[in-house]
This record gives sequence, structure tokens and C-alpha cells, in this order.
Amino acid sequence: MTDVPPLPPPEATDETFQRRLVEALLFASPQPLTVADLATRLPPGADVGGLLTEIQARHAGGGVILVGLGGRWAFRTAPDLAPHLRLVTPEPRRLSRAALETLAVIAYHQPVTRAEIEEIRGVALSKGTLDQLLEAGWIRPRGRRQTAGRPLTWGTTEGFLDQFGLADLEDLPGVEELKAAGLLDARPALAAYGARARDGDDALEDVEDEGTLTGQPGAEQLDLLRREPRD
Repeated sequence: MTDVPPLPPPEATDETFQRRLVEALLFASPQPLTVADLATRLPPGADVGGLLTEIQARHAGGGVILVGLGGRWAFRTAPDLAPHLRLVTPEPRRLSRAALETLAVIAYHQPVTRAEIEEIRGVALSKGTLDQLLEAGWIRPRGRRQTAGRPLTWGTTEGFLDQFGLADLEDLPGVEELKAAGLLDARPALAAYGARARDGDDALEDVEDEGTLTGQPGAEQLDLLRREPRD
């Protein structure tokens, strides 16, 4: 059964009431309305076109204006105000597991080459992983290693320190802190992974077979290397 619009109240014959009703209908509608749409809510013979013209004139020059859109009518914000209405919403960065592990390797072993990252993680490194970290502004090229092929080396940026609340790289948490926070598998062999954090050893060791970073990738993992504020 088709819904029948309710009959307009007796005062609907008043032009001021009709104009206010058209304004309310246009404001409340989720999409633009045609003259026929509006006429169903007005008494027979109502000058819908004249009402729209009057409303358009009343709102001209205001912050909200009435515009015709291909035979349909809707309220829109004034075009000249558009630059002042833009809302910048920060988008949370979600690191993949591979990107998170790669970032940790770079942080603790920099400057480090791609091949060395792959050796430590025990898996091939996709180009997209480094691209993700570059886009975030957390890593940067640190020059070339003076060895065969002169491979490019990678290190962290000031943006990395700022993101994780670190004054400098010396503030990186040690392996025991990572274990205690549940961010590293607790098996003893993983001590090799945090060698640099503990005693400054620059040796690169492949620990993928003996322990990996735990947890599911997500926005909350951005705090993996963040230290608790000191008293």
C-alpha cells in the first residue's frame, strides 16, 4: 500500500507557512527534491516555483544558499566558504607485520642494507615494505656500503624518534624490556636480537628461526618501541 502524504493543516494556505515548509523539507531531505516532490506536501495550486525563487533570493549571499541541480533543489554551503570548511582528519597508520619487523631491524642495526635486513628476518623483503616506511617518514637512505655492489644502507629519521617518543637512539628499549612487554618471544635465544640495545654490538644475526616479534599488526603496534615516561 502506497503511503499517502498527510493533508496539510488549514494554515498551509498561508504563503509564509508554505515557504517555511519548503525550507524545512529541503533542509531535512537527504537528497535534492524536485518541484513535484515538494508539491505533494503543499496544498493544491501552491506556487512551488515562486516559493523556491523567493527562498533562493532570501538566502543569496548567505553561508547556505539554495541551488537548482538538474531540476532538483537543495541547500548547499556557499562556494567561497569551501576553503574554510575543510576538515583534516589524521589517518592512523597501520604497519604490516613485515614493516614492523623491518623497522625494528633498521632501528637497532642501522645503517643496515636490504640484504642484511633479509638475513636477520630470514625472509625476502618486498619493495612495498620499505616504501611503507619511507612514506611514513620513519626511515631514510644513509649512504652506500663500501663493499661489492655498494649497496644502499638504511637508517631511521627524526620523525621516527618523534613518533615513538625517543630523545635519541640510545633510548631504544632493550631486549629484556621488549620481552617483558610481550613484544618478543621470551625464549633465551632471542637475546641475540637485542644485542645492540644491550651492549652496542653491531653484529647482524639471523634470529628468525629462533623467535619472532609477536602480536597482530594494527594501529596499536605503533607503540612497540615507545618507552614509558620516566619519573
